Amino acid sequence: MTAAFTDRLPAPPELAPGTLRITPLGGLGDVGRNMTVLEYEGRLLIVDCGVLFPEESQPGVDLILPDFDMLEDRLDDVAAIVLTHGHEDHIGAVPYLLRRKPDIPLVGSQLTLAFIEAKLREHRIRPYTLAVAEGQSESFGPFECEFVAVNHSIPDALAVHVTTPAGTVLHTGDFKMDQLPLDGRITDLRAFARLGEAGVDLFMTDSTNAEVPGFTVGEQEIGPVLKGIFARARQKIVVASFSSHVHRVQQVLDAAAAHGRKVAFVGRSMVRNMGIAAEMGYLRIPEDTLVDVKRIDSLPDEQVVLMCTGSQGEPMAALGRIANRDHRVSVGPGDVVILASSLIPGNENAVFRVVNGLMALGAEVVHKGSAKVHTSGHASEGELLYCYNIVRPRNVMPIHGEVRHLIANGRIAEATGVPRERVVLARDGQVVDLKDGIAEVVGEIPNGYVYVDGSSVGEISEADLKDRRILGEEGFISLFAVVNSETGALIAGPEIHARGVAEDDAVFDRLRPDIVKALEQAVADQADRRDTYQLQQVMRRVVGRYVGQRLRRRPMIIPVVVEA
Repeated sequence: MTAAFTDRLPAPPELAPGTLRITPLGGLGDVGRNMTVLEYEGRLLIVDCGVLFPEESQPGVDLILPDFDMLEDRLDDVAAIVLTHGHEDHIGAVPYLLRRKPDIPLVGSQLTLAFIEAKLREHRIRPYTLAVAEGQSESFGPFECEFVAVNHSIPDALAVHVTTPAGTVLHTGDFKMDQLPLDGRITDLRAFARLGEAGVDLFMTDSTNAEVPGFTVGEQEIGPVLKGIFARARQKIVVASFSSHVHRVQQVLDAAAAHGRKVAFVGRSMVRNMGIAAEMGYLRIPEDTLVDVKRIDSLPDEQVVLMCTGSQGEPMAALGRIANRDHRVSVGPGDVVILASSLIPGNENAVFRVVNGLMALGAEVVHKGSAKVHTSGHASEGELLYCYNIVRPRNVMPIHGEVRHLIANGRIAEATGVPRERVVLARDGQVVDLKDGIAEVVGEIPNGYVYVDGSSVGEISEADLKDRRILGEEGFISLFAVVNSETGALIAGPEIHARGVAEDDAVFDRLRPDIVKALEQAVADQADRRDTYQLQQVMRRVVGRYVGQRLRRRPMIIPVVVEA
């Protein structure tokens, strides 16, 4: 395997004639923010454009986008954006890209386009869209795309096979090989085999479950478990899932109908997406089962099921607000809460904080670790082995996962006979060129996180987040002093104000004489006695040394010295 996860690579050379260039802008190293750019003869094809959800170490951040800088001056070269399915980590960043050029064509299945069109309406963008289905082929500039049905945790998911004069690429999107899916739509392995017989130069495969042995549990095994929980529940049931997980919502609706319960959707994205899915026929709502959330107060608890967002511990989603008692819905002793989703890596602490909050309120919490209430939407090791043996690609590039997932996927490819040097392990921003049947990393472009913070996009930096972490974890000290503009002598202060550093600011009283002495010594030593910057640094050092040694803290220290 060829990999360079730590070393910074030089900029890639100019694209040589007859070469297909592949540049991942997200999804290689994270579970989310999936986006890949294909380039041939000056034209670009984008596959997916998703978001990553922030971790605890990114306070205040709402979303994380791919870095669009490489596209800034080339938006007119983009032939289309192909969306493999409707999950946020694959479509969530589309509005932010289309703000720059709203008429870039969006290509995807009917449900995927319906989800993104609803999102774009909130951003006041009217896109140009082209709906495609499995078995269909379309050309976008030099890229001929054939779409292949794949099974995932959302209906209408597609893989895309891209043919160019430089070679062929099969991009799986997210997929698994459930043989008895709820919607009867299986991954089309016959198409994979046909494309493999014709020759796949680069196989870009979903890595999320590459470390999981065997096969992913089928969706049909989840329904009976849910019905069993519904049968024994005596009070209110709350189910949390992704707002686009149509299959899981269908199973909740069926279980509720079987036990005489009413279901209310909670959360704006849940209401929006399930309304779209029902209208298009992807979600079948049993008669007299669905009610508006405003009606639940008039129903007895034993007849209520709430289907809500927040399964990843998001503090502003419905479940997090319920746990914090900041929602119209409340839970208490006897209520059952079901977390019907997998944990996205990095969200563990947030999820278990919500679980603990719910259990402290008296609710019973059921999750994947305690009952089979969820199954993954991604192919495990056994399924990936099947795919490699069926496709027999010349080169493999694992995508969609953390570094450990990418490496595990690469090893699976090797086990099936793909030569070690033809397994390309790359990270976001690294450029892969495909020419004459050989794919290799040729360089790297600058690539980083772009943070959405409220209404600002890209204005928050890593330094800002570091400051936020320090403020949140270590506290804040401000220092204020006034000096004579001619002599530099101390006139007033120093005043010390602290927040989140010590229980009582009186602990700093003993520090004031040391600050005064240090300032006087600094004034005596420096040639320019009006150098307030140097005096500020003196105060910072004295206070920093004290709180570090005595209080074992490293707060943010802001010294201010003014002249009078």
